[in-house]
Amino acid sequence: MTLKERYDGVLGYFEAAMPQVSTELSYGSEFQLLVAVVLSAQCTDRRVNQVTPALFAAYPTAAAMMRASEEDLLRYMGSVSYPNSKARHLRELSAMIMEEFGGEVPRTMEELTRLPGVGRKTANVMLAVAFGESAIAVDTHVFRVSNRVGLARGRTPLEVETALTKHIPPEKRADAHHWILLHGRYVCKAQRPDCLNCGISEWCKWKQTTERTANKKRERKQSTKK
Repeated sequence: MTLKERYDGVLGYFEAAMPQVSTELSYGSEFQLLVAVVLSAQCTDRRVNQVTPALFAAYPTAAAMMRASEEDLLRYMGSVSYPNSKARHLRELSAMIMEEFGGEVPRTMEELTRLPGVGRKTANVMLAVAFGESAIAVDTHVFRVSNRVGLARGRTPLEVETALTKHIPPEKRADAHHWILLHGRYVCKAQRPDCLNCGISEWCKWKQTTERTANKKRERKQSTKK
């Protein structure tokens, strides 16, 4: 199987199975999406969605969140991972948005990654989801599935992002991020991938390798019995 055949098969399946897809984070503005994505680092979207309604009700904008203290923010987000550093980052990025960007979330990779707590993955989510750019964010799910399936072999998220960007058409990149992420979240899990209910198993390099290994073991066992 060629790499192009693998991409065509995987993307074709996802496009048919999930024609309309987006983030599972709840938000009401570009700023709120940015806050939710920052909170989601090493934390589940489900947990973030439990926290953000009250947080956004109290601090709906960068101007409001800038005026909050870290202790104020911690009252709302104590159950997320690394709450202290995230509270500090949210307060600092809110201040930078107000002071340097006129209260608007910046729209370029360079500007977004200047914000405290915003790395390349968060910036790519904002570019794709908030601004409709052809960006691919590589989180732990996208990184794992891309390597496992054989779409992109890489030791770092940037290497995987570069490979995915090379092979996925611009108009499909934003959706592809969500397709691969959701597949990793619900099917191709880290510890127990559900290969029996996987729609892309016929194009999966890991499954093919696993099956070949199992077949060789069976053949060895049969040969020793003769």
